[in-house]
Amino acid sequence: MRTPERPGREAHRAHGAQPSPRGGTADGRRIAVITLVAGRHRHLRLQQAGLAAGTRPPDHYVVVTMGDHTVPDAVAGGCPAMDTLPVPLDAAGRLPLAAARNAGARRAVAAGADLLVFLDVDCVPGPALLARYAETAVDGALLCGTVAYLPPPPPGGYRLASLPRLAPPHPGRPVPGDSEVLRDGDHRLFWSLSFALTPRTWHDIGGFCEEYSGYGGEDTDFASTAAALGIGLWWVGGAPAYHQHHPVSRPPVEHLDDILRNGALFRSRWGTWPMEGWLRDFAGLGLVTYDGARDTWRKTADSGSLAEG
Repeated sequence: MRTPERPGREAHRAHGAQPSPRGGTADGRRIAVITLVAGRHRHLRLQQAGLAAGTRPPDHYVVVTMGDHTVPDAVAGGCPAMDTLPVPLDAAGRLPLAAARNAGARRAVAAGADLLVFLDVDCVPGPALLARYAETAVDGALLCGTVAYLPPPPPGGYRLASLPRLAPPHPGRPVPGDSEVLRDGDHRLFWSLSFALTPRTWHDIGGFCEEYSGYGGEDTDFASTAAALGIGLWWVGGAPAYHQHHPVSRPPVEHLDDILRNGALFRSRWGTWPMEGWLRDFAGLGLVTYDGARDTWRKTADSGSLAEG
């Protein structure tokens, strides 16, 4: 299937001269870490501590606040310093994940970054994460690292030195050795929890499609565009991140409307439905039905009360 046109992609290329890196370190990179946040201040502070403890500090730490104006006060005084960038919720009050990532990338590139590292706010970087991304990144590659899902924190909270012992990397993704890079990855396994790429690769992909809003779909769309452009997915060993525990619902019934809306958008762009596991789980609960003749998922009459409850 052809690559959907991205608004602004040609504009990116028309202004395609990248800013010259300013500053930088011995590895020759100017690294920007980009994180989105709405609440989760404690998680953000531990991520900040993990970056400070790393073998390679970031040159720029862009924290995009989505409808949360309390972040600057909640994390004031920490290191590395955060460049907070407010982005409003969308008109329906949903988190604008795609638009927020794009805004963070624009801020980082304008400041001279030549490597963009995206970390979910729940993710604490391992000590060598930035260094491994920096030494591996090339134009035309989309990098991902392993992520381990941590158990609930012990009394007193998580300790950075203990994180590797608390959980193994997620078994549903490749786990390369510390010095390995596994190329030719399956783009369907891409996740936005921890990934990195050069600004040129970012602009070639066109950023995230901002038609997505709320939960789900935008990261699968991003990876699908990368695959259609021949941009490889590389799994980088020695670049672990540790996902801090928080309560979740399985399936995520509170996101039912977002998943149906974003899933239908993805299907219109790529011809298939994403998040099919969740959709089947919703069907098992009687929340949705599948119309095979139209290749469409629809809410049932009972879905409102169950999704709200």
